[in-house]
Amino acid sequence: MRKSGFILIILFFLISTFNTYSLEKVEFNKITFVKDSLPNGLRVIYSVDKSAPVVAVVVNYLVGSKDENPERTGFAHFFEHLMFEASKNYERNSIDKFVDEAGGMLNASTGFDQTSYFIKVPSNEIRLPLWIESSRLRGLKVDTIGVETQRGVVKEERKMRSDNTPYGTMLEKTVEHLFRGSSYAWPPIGTEQHIDKATIDEFRKFYDNFYQPNNAILAIVGDIDIQETKKMVRDYFGSIPAAPKPVREPFKITELQKGYRETIEDVKAQLPAVFISFRAPSMTDNDSYPFELLNRVLSKGQSSRLYQRLVDKEQVAVQASSDILTFHKAGGVLFYGIAAPGKKIEDVEKLIYQEIDNIIKNGISEEELIKAKNILEAEFIRDKKNVLKKAQDLSMTWQFLGNPDLVNTELEKYLNVTKEDIIRVAKKYLDTDKKVVLVYLPKN
Repeated sequence: MRKSGFILIILFFLISTFNTYSLEKVEFNKITFVKDSLPNGLRVIYSVDKSAPVVAVVVNYLVGSKDENPERTGFAHFFEHLMFEASKNYERNSIDKFVDEAGGMLNASTGFDQTSYFIKVPSNEIRLPLWIESSRLRGLKVDTIGVETQRGVVKEERKMRSDNTPYGTMLEKTVEHLFRGSSYAWPPIGTEQHIDKATIDEFRKFYDNFYQPNNAILAIVGDIDIQETKKMVRDYFGSIPAAPKPVREPFKITELQKGYRETIEDVKAQLPAVFISFRAPSMTDNDSYPFELLNRVLSKGQSSRLYQRLVDKEQVAVQASSDILTFHKAGGVLFYGIAAPGKKIEDVEKLIYQEIDNIIKNGISEEELIKAKNILEAEFIRDKKNVLKKAQDLSMTWQFLGNPDLVNTELEKYLNVTKEDIIRVAKKYLDTDKKVVLVYLPKN
């Protein structure tokens, strides 16, 4: 699906006619869907896609790191792992085997706002993911064996991501200072000591609070018959009793009062690096559309301004790019540069600021804007040909934006962005000293 001839034609056009920019309205097959809900509060969304005999099942739970007690961080991510343990219907180490034998794939992810589980199988195996998800929704065994096993797994994951990786503390330090005092001030991986101290009773309370049908959205996309699938969903999920709404920690979001700067000696780092982060629009803010295009012009790909200036022209960096942190109720953008051997990290930082200031003062060219929109269009169409991505997008837009049909109109909002919009959001979010700067220097 990712290599369809249509997508390859579009990408070839973008490359071969780079100097003859044009922007025409892109036609794509609108995603049709049916919304439903069960008496226990579970929301369900169905979408038919007959392009291949497969089906994707996604369950999004509205619980992420922002819903945790600051003294018990990492719980949401811990449950991403624990949900693959035993349930009342199957033994430990069974889920992967079941899905693999059915010719499918599965995975999960934890963010600041949600935890997502997804399974993709041949369409004649659709009952398998429905059985798995309904079994662990309310039948998970939160016992000593599972908890202690996953406690060790999560601790090792943290060591791999943070302790044994160059610049490994970057995300933790970034959100700590960029969102200081707020519910986004720690990453989903959490703090190892919190998981160590937590009791089984605390984990059970977390599970009973958040893993309820009224806190989840089930999305089913693929080669399905909607009426038949509705009956299956009711067979597997309908008997689960309703529960009270989850009790959540008070959500906090504070303004960034001042900038923060820190230099870190890193025994794992081979080259100096600088990470510069600013506050940015949330996913519900209309500024997110021009800001995404601004970020693409600045830092996405080898033709971006940062790469061209720092890597190709000045040759002070081996890499220069950025990532957007898009949350439900806040956002950030993280620019980074890794110094080339023998080059000063101060020069890398200075050139990043120069390129940001250049857009604030002078804006971007029409060619840059059209190129960014064209590439985004190609990505948009590609995603609409992937049943798993469609299921994820439908559930996320329903969960956080309240209307899954926005997956069909989002592209139009990007195409309507003007050069003036780019300058406006650049000034609004990047023309400030209220930023977090982390400089990593190789130790010894």
